[in-house]
Amino acid sequence: MKKHLHKFETTMWLSIKFVFYILLMYAFLHVMGKDSIGLTRLSRTLGITVSTFVVVGLLFLSVYGRYDVGRRKSKPIIYSLALAVACTDIITYVQLMIMRTNRPNVYGFRFLSVGLLGIAFLVQIGIIIFFVYFGNWLFFLIHEPEKCCVITSSQKSLDEIVFAMQRFKKQYRVSSVLDYRSDQIKKHIKTTQTVFVYDVPVEARTDIMRWCYRYKVNVYFNPEVEDIMELGAKQYVLDDVYLFNRNVKSLTMEQRIIKRMMDISFSLALGILSAPFWLCAMAAIKFEDGGPVLFKQKRATIHGKQFEVYKLRTMKPNNDNRSATKDDDRITKTGKFLRRTRIDELPQLLNVLKGDMTFVGPRPEMLKNVEEYTEELPEFKYRLRVKAGLTGYAQITGKYNTTPKDKLVMDMMYIEQFSILKDIQIIFQTVIVLLKKDSTEAFDRKNRHCPYKFEKWEEKKNDNKN
Repeated sequence: MKKHLHKFETTMWLSIKFVFYILLMYAFLHVMGKDSIGLTRLSRTLGITVSTFVVVGLLFLSVYGRYDVGRRKSKPIIYSLALAVACTDIITYVQLMIMRTNRPNVYGFRFLSVGLLGIAFLVQIGIIIFFVYFGNWLFFLIHEPEKCCVITSSQKSLDEIVFAMQRFKKQYRVSSVLDYRSDQIKKHIKTTQTVFVYDVPVEARTDIMRWCYRYKVNVYFNPEVEDIMELGAKQYVLDDVYLFNRNVKSLTMEQRIIKRMMDISFSLALGILSAPFWLCAMAAIKFEDGGPVLFKQKRATIHGKQFEVYKLRTMKPNNDNRSATKDDDRITKTGKFLRRTRIDELPQLLNVLKGDMTFVGPRPEMLKNVEEYTEELPEFKYRLRVKAGLTGYAQITGKYNTTPKDKLVMDMMYIEQFSILKDIQIIFQTVIVLLKKDSTEAFDRKNRHCPYKFEKWEEKKNDNKN
């Protein structure tokens, strides 16, 4: 049966996705049609509502994520689709209410049938949950875990990449581990399905990539600065010579003005809406131990400029200044909740209004961390080319304990591909961070180990000679 499914897999998934999206739209139209007769028959109301749902739905699916079963776990897909559908429902609902004002007996815009909107969303959530779990079950019924060869440079790097791979055991199965200097790489690539190249010098990685391409083997690799520069490069033909052109420059004056206007608008709006959370959190902090409510700390922003970042205090007073670790006894009971929900970050809206920070950008690191990370990774200073942000690409895709190099890569990808539309997309995607349990996962290096041992090739070679 698996053979037959493999033959028509592309058509099968296209059909499943089509049915899935149609059912989501039908659920909205059918439920809302209980109070809007125009949705139950061919009419202008039905046509405009369907068009709005489709266009807005595609827009928010591109922001939050599509029905990509097999690539992500079920819960993240459900969260992404639920947010996309919720935004689509609300906008389509507002459009529908605007159209109702055209009726002779309606004299003004009003929000009606809000209960039906809630019922429609609940039905859609049920559809999403069923299709996501069914889709992942079907995908892994057809596909067995890929046989993977991991090529890296040290035990530390091996621990990091295998730690990530072990969270996706249904997708990947490590069959071999090699030092990138080994002369057995080509042989192993021929007999594997997928190659993971992690923390390998660009020069050595080039040959590995060519062999993977030659033998049609899937390959994953972590990008370096050179790769990030290529992402934003434009195609350019100089006479008959084909080139990639990458202009390395800072934000234009127009971009800076628009970005600053967005910072002021978003921080004021969010500050007003979140005021009740501020007050409740401050009262809880004061009630627990009677200590100060706000916490101030020196951080680095654009060009290494220092400023004081504001946060709601989540740790016991008068503690040493270092990053939080797993089961950190310095964190208070109230602090655990505030950190998990990110409410402790809200006072940074004041930093945004002052101009020390921007709404979207690399997170401001502690001065001690900047020094340590820059010493280990000289490229880390590149993330200081722009103003520090309240949220950013690294916060959406990474976690609190993401390695410095991976944070650097994510931040540089944002910097080198900056656009106002990208900022708006990141602001919408920030909601997903609140739903991710591991987004605030603290540092726990002890658990970053794997059952595979890295054997350095030079040592083996020397041992054979002896």
